[in-house]
Amino acid sequence: MPQLTVSKLGGRVGVSPDTIRYYERSGLLPAAERTPAGYRLYDEQVTERLRFIKGAQRVGLRLREIRELLEALDRGLCPCGHAEALVRGRIAEIEGEIARLRELKRELESLLARYPAEACATDGARWACEMELIRAGEEARDGSS
Repeated sequence: MPQLTVSKLGGRVGVSPDTIRYYERSGLLPAAERTPAGYRLYDEQVTERLRFIKGAQRVGLRLREIRELLEALDRGLCPCGHAEALVRGRIAEIEGEIARLRELKRELESLLARYPAEACATDGARWACEMELIRAGEEARDGSS
């Protein structure tokens, strides 16, 4: 079976050699065979495993979650039920983040409406937009926004 160096494997899959080494250290990839000079050599099957990792990352799964799926695969178990639960969890997180971003957008639009640059005014000590951002910082500190 052909052996791939870390550079050839990375080039084949589109990840850096450092990423491959990190995945090996963190247990996502099996330990590679070593040449007498210490170079890592991987077999072809690692290519598909790396593609799996990249695909799972692309859809938003974290390395911890990917490791769980790989462990199921390594035991010969179907990971699809667990994958479904992980994906549903990520969807819920994304929906929460979208809601948070929509609220932030409303706050920013409100700030723009109240303090347009062309209507810059001061109370003698501070600019209006400066005071508004200070107020927002106090709310963030107090947790009252």
